[in-house]
Amino acid sequence: MSRLVEANKIIRSHVLWAMGAGLIPIPLVDFAAVTAIQLEMLQQLARLYNVNYSQNTAKTFVSALTGTTLARIGASILKVIPGVGSIIGGASMSVMSGASTYAVGQVAINIFSGSGSFSSFDMEEVKRAYEQAYEQGKGYVSDLENREDEAANVYQALENLGKLKEQGILSEEEFQAKKKQLLDRI
Repeated sequence: MSRLVEANKIIRSHVLWAMGAGLIPIPLVDFAAVTAIQLEMLQQLARLYNVNYSQNTAKTFVSALTGTTLARIGASILKVIPGVGSIIGGASMSVMSGASTYAVGQVAINIFSGSGSFSSFDMEEVKRAYEQAYEQGKGYVSDLENREDEAANVYQALENLGKLKEQGILSEEEFQAKKKQLLDRI
């Protein structure tokens, strides 16, 4: 498997975790959880690209990139409002957390595959790359949400197929063919 494919798998899994962390109902705890997820992602990407990793350097890197995303903090604080605030804040924070994590990962891939180090990059250029990747990340998160919905539908359909097979309505061959058809959709 190519390094880029593996890197994108690492990013995808951490985007999903970050989206979940964005739903934590306690203001600022969600923000801290997302940062921890991003640091873990950077550590895995650094290992993949054989780049020296320092927790302190990574924290500085993430802070420099995401520090301008004050809207994330606003969405987190919005959760304090009972009822609607929790729902709106959680949904907003989930999307922003996923998009930010995607952007941090994409910037890291560019750095690691180019100069190969956190210490040798132009911060202004990296911030511009982060902002572009953040915008792309919103679409990426939306696509993931749609795929997750589709995956849930596929798993429900698989469960129903299993019941039909158990009842003797479908043969093993028919079940396997339908199962393959459904799994190819996700």
